[in-house]
Amino acid sequence: MKIGFACDHSGLKANNHGFIVRDEIIKYLRNNNYDVVDMGPKKLIPTDDYPDYVIKLGEAIRDKKIDFGIIMCGTGIGASIACNKVKGVRCAQVNTMHEAKMTRLDNDANVLSIGMNMSLEKLHKIIDTFLNTPKSDHERHRRRIDKITAYER
Repeated sequence: MKIGFACDHSGLKANNHGFIVRDEIIKYLRNNNYDVVDMGPKKLIPTDDYPDYVIKLGEAIRDKKIDFGIIMCGTGIGASIACNKVKGVRCAQVNTMHEAKMTRLDNDANVLSIGMNMSLEKLHKIIDTFLNTPKSDHERHRRRIDKITAYER
């Protein structure tokens, strides 16, 4: 499975828990045998804005160059708003494992957006839940996703 990862400059600074989120997440994904496409940023430049990176990731989803995306900014909210502007992206900002599970089951989300200031353990659990939860084949969920997709055209 090919996973795209993007963040803003805050992902390159130590968070409240003392780790560089970007590096830890990429390492974790690679250690779990995911093919990771790092979409940046790679250096700490305060003028790096999340739309520059998350829209690029959204375009990779749209163009089927990656299977899923993980994006991060301070809260994950702005990144999710920007990424959802790309046709074909269903990005959900989540804070819990339950939200990660439900957004895959009910909404077939293809991009996970999370904030920086969670423990590494919680981030890993949310990511694992998102990547390991299949979409629902229930008719009502397919119908709703089809309506969203039709609106994008």
